[in-house]
Amino acid sequence: MTRMQPVNESTWIIYLGDEISEAVAAQVAQLTRNIRASLGNCLTDIIPSYTSVLVSFDLQQADRFAVEALLRTAFEQVQGVSEDLSDTEEVVLPVYYGPEVALDLEYIARECQLSTEEVIRLHSEQIYRVYAIGFSPGFAYLGNTPESLRIARKSTPRLKVPAGSLGIADNQTAIYPSQTPGGWQIIGRTPLDMIDWDSETLTRVNVGDRVRFDPIDRETFIDMGGRLDEL
Repeated sequence: MTRMQPVNESTWIIYLGDEISEAVAAQVAQLTRNIRASLGNCLTDIIPSYTSVLVSFDLQQADRFAVEALLRTAFEQVQGVSEDLSDTEEVVLPVYYGPEVALDLEYIARECQLSTEEVIRLHSEQIYRVYAIGFSPGFAYLGNTPESLRIARKSTPRLKVPAGSLGIADNQTAIYPSQTPGGWQIIGRTPLDMIDWDSETLTRVNVGDRVRFDPIDRETFIDMGGRLDEL
C-alpha cells in the first residue's frame, strides 16, 4: 500500500509498495531525485530503501507543513512511473574472481552444480539493480542474482570480510565497502572504493542504478589498487 506517514515532527517515511519489484524500484529512485530537488538545503537526510524513502529535514530552515506539501507533490508525481529504469545510470564495477579473493567460489560451484567458470560467467553477465543501501555505509543490496546461483548465507559468519568483497546471499548480491564481519558467500573482489567522498550521496552506486560486473585478471586488479593480503 502506498502511503505517507510522519515519524516525528522533522521526519517522514513514504511507502511506495509492499513488495520488492522493478516498478517500485523505479518509483523509489524517481521520488528520491524529486525530493532532493524540492527540499534543497533544508533536507538533512534521505534514505531510499526497497519500498520506501525516509526523509528528514531542518525545521529551522523550513515550515513542517510546507515540507509536507512538497513531499505530497513529489509522492503524487511518481505514482505513474513505470518499471522502465533504462534511463538510470549504469555503473560498471571491475571484479577479480580469482581464487585468492573468491573465498566461496568453489563451494558455490559445487552447491549449484556448475563449474567455477560458469559461475563467473552467469554472475557477470547479469545486470543488477540497486534496491537499497544499508547494513554499513555504502553497502548496496543488488538484485536479482540469477536463479541458478542463489545460495543461502553462511551458517557461521566470517569474523572478517575484506573491503571490496563481492558476495551472494539468496537472490541478492553485494559488495562490502569496508572490512566487517559477514555471512555472504564471497565470489570475488573489486579494487574500487565503494565509498565516494566526492559524491552527494557518499556512495559509488545509488538506489535505482543498474550495475554490471566486469571480470578482470589478477594483474589488472593489483594495478587498480586491489589488495590480496587482507585475510
